Amino acid sequence: MPVTSVESDAEALTMTLVADFPVGTERLWAVFTDPRQLERFWGPPGWPATFDAFDFRVGGRATYSMTSPRGERAGGAWEFTAIDEPRGFEVIDAFADESGDPIEGMPSMRMVFSFDATPEGSRLMNVTHFTSAEALEQVVAMGMVEGMTLATNQLDAVLAGLREFAQGKGTQLEILDDQHVRITRLIEGPRELVWRAHTDPELMRRWMLGPDGWRMSVSEVDVSVGGTYRIAWEPEEGTEGEPFGFDGETLLLDEPRRIVQTEHMTGTDYPSTTNDLSFYEEDGATLVTLLIEYPDAATRDAVLATGMVEGMEQSFERMERVVIG
Repeated sequence: MPVTSVESDAEALTMTLVADFPVGTERLWAVFTDPRQLERFWGPPGWPATFDAFDFRVGGRATYSMTSPRGERAGGAWEFTAIDEPRGFEVIDAFADESGDPIEGMPSMRMVFSFDATPEGSRLMNVTHFTSAEALEQVVAMGMVEGMTLATNQLDAVLAGLREFAQGKGTQLEILDDQHVRITRLIEGPRELVWRAHTDPELMRRWMLGPDGWRMSVSEVDVSVGGTYRIAWEPEEGTEGEPFGFDGETLLLDEPRRIVQTEHMTGTDYPSTTNDLSFYEEDGATLVTLLIEYPDAATRDAVLATGMVEGMEQSFERMERVVIG
């Protein structure tokens, strides 16, 4: 992981994050000064950012919002106070409302981004300066350390480019914590088609099958917010196994970029998971990212032990053959 340390200093009223990357400082500078690239990592998993404004000049402002899987919103605003290309820049970082105005009672912080060359590439140093010990304690209690670490650790995929980062690696699993896993797969095809493959019942029947010898027997899908779905599989003749299926509800929809749904195994009292599915296209390839929230580590481990990731890879391979072509 790129992040090597995150330390808070109550005496100096600072929090310092250090991360190392195998790219030059110019590439790191470009990522932090382009809002479209910033959106891919500025926000921890499950809370992706959208920058509504980005006026990159001294005195200019940037505003953004992060949206949770359940549609909750957290806003922020930067005021650019110093720019030293390509070595770094400084901002006043504030919690913001829907209009981009600072929220009364929430702390504002001076945040310094520095990009330095190293023998292996470059180093990011992000130093946040607080006005009081209480403000530092407040953001630490809100999970700022964990959030910044998870967000910055997403930078590898952005810096490398999709094909260099993911091509040929198949379906990849990352265990983020006791309740969250992230699964990624690069598909050689446009985002609109990959989106349809995940939401069109007829297309789903063609590829979302897991191992050979199974067929999708039910595909009832309403992807509107609040809409429900039910999908089920059964073994074909000569294949061993018991029919099973899932049902759930759509919580959030941002076509064709993101869809969040609950998932429950039909006919059981097993707890539901929250499945946060996003699609990012670059140069004709689409990165599919599935962030799953489990109720606890035991449920997470039980599901992963079923061979879910292997089944997903077989399905993705089939999608590329029969849907993407």
